[in-house]
Amino acid sequence: MVRPVVLISSLVLMCAVLVGCSEDSGDSGDDPSESGESTSQSPSPTPTPTEEPYLPVPDGVELTEPGSRLRLGEKAVVAYRPRQGIVGALDVSVRRIVRTTFKESFSGWRLSDQVGSTTPYFVYATLTNVGTSNLGGRAVPLYGVDSGNRLIEASTFEGSFKPCPSLPFPRQFRPGATHQACLVFLAPAKTRLKAVSFRPSQEFNPITWTGKINKITKPQKGKGKGRGKGSGGA
Repeated sequence: MVRPVVLISSLVLMCAVLVGCSEDSGDSGDDPSESGESTSQSPSPTPTPTEEPYLPVPDGVELTEPGSRLRLGEKAVVAYRPRQGIVGALDVSVRRIVRTTFKESFSGWRLSDQVGSTTPYFVYATLTNVGTSNLGGRAVPLYGVDSGNRLIEASTFEGSFKPCPSLPFPRQFRPGATHQACLVFLAPAKTRLKAVSFRPSQEFNPITWTGKINKITKPQKGKGKGRGKGSGGA
């Protein structure tokens, strides 16, 4: 049976407040023409501070700004702590979101009334390990976001689910490895999936992907029982 987990806490939209500093342009009262000393000295340039990444990552890895809003297919470079003492860095591209139905994609599965009232979505993403840690067996750090701004954790299954495996990273997911993920998200009744989010902690300003959500394509008659375009990986 399918075991969805819906996170009850609401998605907190965080805003960054930029505080500008202005120079005092008031008259100092000293007239340079009345002084015997030259005042043509040029001000020393103020060095531009280099912004530190929010987590330590290898040289050459440039993290995407927290709070970024991306379109489907665009890439983000993110970092997170899967557990204490380990930092993971990932190149993430959420490629496609497909809205499906239980009738089309879950034939033969016994579903509770609660699960049956939800709407299933398949999310396809490509993730590459650009850090130095082996992230093998860890959960893929992506969440669905429904129209009520709630985070939805990817569903897990007892047994294999071929239409969209929804598996964690492979047992060995070393630096340089790439994982093609398909995740199942169940939007609660009377809501819809509107985005996919990278949000490793409550305090993190999430990076989100949005775009056109396709519907499952039913197989044409006479073409056998193969799945339509919308249900396969891409």
